[in-house]
Amino acid sequence: MGKTKFFRYGKKEIAYLKSKDKKLAAVIDSVGPIRRELDADLFSAVVRHIVGQQISNKALAAVWGRLSEGLGTVDAETVLNAGEERLHSFGMSYRKAAYISDFARKVADGEFSLAALKKMNDAEAIAALSSLKGVGVWTAEMILLFCMERPDVLSFGDLAIQRGLRMVYRHREITKAQFERYRRRYSPYGSVASFYLWAVSGGALPGVTDPAERKRGNKS
Repeated sequence: MGKTKFFRYGKKEIAYLKSKDKKLAAVIDSVGPIRRELDADLFSAVVRHIVGQQISNKALAAVWGRLSEGLGTVDAETVLNAGEERLHSFGMSYRKAAYISDFARKVADGEFSLAALKKMNDAEAIAALSSLKGVGVWTAEMILLFCMERPDVLSFGDLAIQRGLRMVYRHREITKAQFERYRRRYSPYGSVASFYLWAVSGGALPGVTDPAERKRGNKS
């Protein structure tokens, strides 16, 4: 097995974010360093993200474990050799099996180039990935962050990111305009900001509440 890789960031990124935003600086100081594991392989990362859509992390781990063990190496050749029926037998839906098979065919035929994807800018890569069946913009953004290690990914479509923003900045909702303001403030290190917003959303700062929940709680 290969060595586990983690998203690389350090003093430069932290110092920049802290200089741009006092509230985020306080979060960074309270939470401390965050290590986020990366996917080692781009093809298998796309497959895993398709498998993981709309199921729990526990279910994903179970299906992915069976898939990895059954195929050995998860690549275009092993996926196509398995066929949709066998992919389904690992515990995924027939629709996801069809999406994964379609992706494998496009890679094998040269219709979709993983090498070219790595050379694209963020917007181009998101457009290319979200053109695949079963891959939306949010999934594409997560692939950019957790596999391609892109430094400036902050996803408006991520509910936990929105929750983290509400909790840090005490908003009852995050409009697109507000989000863009924070995205520009964090750029070019939005990915590191994402890690801290996810941490806050997940309860890393006890006592910090979500104003949206208080608003809902006030309704009779």
